Amino acid sequence: MKRGDTLGKIAVMHRVTLEQILEWNPQITNPDIIHPGQRIRVAPERHAAFEPFPGADFFQSSVTSPIIEAMGFRLIAEGCSEYADGPDSQWSEADRRSYAHWQEKLGFSGQDADGIPGRKSWERLHVPAVFE
Repeated sequence: MKRGDTLGKIAVMHRVTLEQILEWNPQITNPDIIHPGQRIRVAPERHAAFEPFPGADFFQSSVTSPIIEAMGFRLIAEGCSEYADGPDSQWSEADRRSYAHWQEKLGFSGQDADGIPGRKSWERLHVPAVFE
């Protein structure tokens, strides 16, 4: 969570309802009061659905997918954003730079922190499943 976030915006980003977020986060007693840095569950605990790793070849400038946008919002949530205006569905240099920050945050370096997702770093990012 960052300054200016609301539960409504978070619900839209993760394609869930505000009611679901409140159900999955019983510690939230007032939905109008949330704090920067607060962790919010955006999927049911036992049934969390995450995007499977689509393969390194997926991440090219010619690719447009809602998975890329969902990844971008997770990178923002992890404090790894290099986005000027937020993520979108087109793979971009801002996505690559943001993902490189994520890889560095996980302790990767050199070619292992080049900004191209690998299976290990992808699985640890927990990109929510995209339902189209």
